[in-house]
Order: sequence, then structure tokens, then C-alpha cells
Amino acid sequence: MLLPLQVLAASFLVQDSQLPLNEDVKVPVHLGVMSRCPDALLCESIFDKVLTRVGGKVDLSLVYVGRLDNSEPDFGVQCKHGPVECAGNVQQLCVAKYATFNQWWEFVQCQNYQGKENIGKPETALKCARSALFEWDGQISQCVGEEASGKGEEGVALLHESVKLGKSMGIEKSCTIFINGREVCIRDETWRNCEEGHTANDFIRQINNEYERINSNGYGRARVDVALPRPRLDLTLF
Repeated sequence: MLLPLQVLAASFLVQDSQLPLNEDVKVPVHLGVMSRCPDALLCESIFDKVLTRVGGKVDLSLVYVGRLDNSEPDFGVQCKHGPVECAGNVQQLCVAKYATFNQWWEFVQCQNYQGKENIGKPETALKCARSALFEWDGQISQCVGEEASGKGEEGVALLHESVKLGKSMGIEKSCTIFINGREVCIRDETWRNCEEGHTANDFIRQINNEYERINSNGYGRARVDVALPRPRLDLTLF
């Protein structure tokens, strides 16, 4: 399934003048997830393996599935697995914005390792910040909110933006996988619509193919802008 034209324009805008002429374009990869969803945890574990092989070729982000609801008092969003899941979404979004890519991804993996029933809890967030080797105090703490509650104004605004993006992309299920603007696979208790496979090697192959395609014929002179806050990628760890 291809994204609507207006979403592609916002999320995958190519701008020739912003990078040196010899810099390659990374492949945008979006995972539509819910932070406490078992299918999301499975997808993220698979993409942990993907990143070890093609981390330098991808621009990975998580897009959170939810429903905007002004009557929800703390988040203004209904999350399928409850308000604590909304808090987990906010924690991950704030870390994505203010930490490096590798710190953010380690934070997500650490939360997942604690078990889905602990994702979103303040003590889990603080423990995983220590594991990922970044300071919680400062911008991340302010973004997430008092006592790592997930109710910070900035973090809640990031959650709203993410939910709106997911809706505009047509994401309804966690986990939905997009590679370069194209829906390639869904994990919803079972694998669905995965024409090119659903293993780590399958996604690595698809990413390599897209990377070669978009960087052939001089297209590597561009930059891909993604509509979510972008964590910084430290290529030395891949």
C-alpha cells in the first residue's frame, strides 16, 4: 500500500541543496506500534537484528497507534493497552527527540526486555535510561513530565503528532512495517501481507534493494526528511 501523496510530501521530502553531493540517502523505515503490544515487541526484536546489518542505511522511527480523544484527561489519546501504554509511548518519543539514535534504541529494547507489563512505568524508564547511558534529568525529563509520568506537555504533544501521522499513513495495526513509504508487512497475531517475507534477512534484503535504488543515478545527493523527531545515529556502533 502506497502512502497518500500529501503524506509522502511531508514525510519523505527530498531536498538536493542541503547535503554534500556525495552523501547517500538513507531508507526511511517506519514501524507502526503500540509500546505495550506483543506484536510490536516482536517487530522491534527483529529490527534489532536488522540494524546490526544495515543500520547505516536506514532512518528508523516508531509511529504510535492510538485514537485522539479530548475526553482522555492525561494524554488526550486512547491507547489500546491503557494509559500506562500512552506513558510508554511518550517516554520513547522524548528519548527519540533528545538522545542519540543508539541510546534511544537501547532504551526501547531495555523497556521491552522488562516485559510489556512494565513498559510505561516510571521506574522502568529510569532504569532503562541508566542502561542506555544517558542522563534523564534535563530536556528528556521535562519532555516526559514530572516523575517520568509521561504527562509532560511536550511529550503529550509529540504523541498527538505521532498518532496523527499514523492515521494519515493508514496505520491501524501494531505492528505495521513501512519501508521507503510502502507498507511491506503487518504483524497482527500472525504475519499478514508480507509478500517479500517477514524475517530479519527479508527486511535486510528489501532495505538493501531500496538503498541501491534510491541512491542510483545521482539520487544520493539528497536528504530524506521524516515528519517525526529524529534521533541521531551513531554509525560507530554498527
